[in-house]
Amino acid sequence: MTEQATIASTEYEDIIVNQDNYGIRLTDTAEGRNSASLLISKMYAWRGYAGTHQFNDDPNRITLTATDNGEVIGTLTIGIDSPIGLMADQVFKPEMDAHRMRGAKLCEFTKFAFDTQVKSKTALANLFHLAVIYARDIHNCTDILIEVNPRHRRFYEHMLGFQREAEMRNNPRVNAPAFLLRVNLEYVTEQIGKHGGTFGSDTAERSFYPYFFSPREEAGILNRLLRVDHEQHAA
Repeated sequence: MTEQATIASTEYEDIIVNQDNYGIRLTDTAEGRNSASLLISKMYAWRGYAGTHQFNDDPNRITLTATDNGEVIGTLTIGIDSPIGLMADQVFKPEMDAHRMRGAKLCEFTKFAFDTQVKSKTALANLFHLAVIYARDIHNCTDILIEVNPRHRRFYEHMLGFQREAEMRNNPRVNAPAFLLRVNLEYVTEQIGKHGGTFGSDTAERSFYPYFFSPREEAGILNRLLRVDHEQHAA
């Protein structure tokens, strides 16, 4: 099977997933965060969502961006639970606290946007998978939470295995209805092990996991990320 991607580093971002002219990187520069903000504003305005979508230099939030020939085509931010909580607490705090009480370490995926002109399922899956690796292996999270508009709920439930945590409520940050969905990272890991990298199979019609990296590719990415994380803490 052809390897989907390799890992390299640059002077400005810690990680890039390279495939021809396409890449995914950890965005830790003002310029990178601004490019991600512009894409989110464009996508959210097209869907009629309100609110501002600027990125702050928050140590509990990690922003990944996908680029094609240098243009930002996708972005996703990982929020790691901390004493100040997560953005979803604004609307769904009782449900979030119930999982904290059972000992879960939560994270949330927010500001997820992908240029609608880009049709590559693999590019979208690569971005999501890299976020999973950060959450699970670098920050030891146990569960991913995501607030989604009702029109997107079925994709997350049927293609990624998320489960609904509460009834639909209004999200004041975007002035739109939202469901709180959750998936346990043990389940995600199991699905990646079974289906990752098999995107030509029949399973790809029923699941998004075949478009994720293969277990071999995931191991290489994780080793690179762990080295970078160690270097950052040693500096």
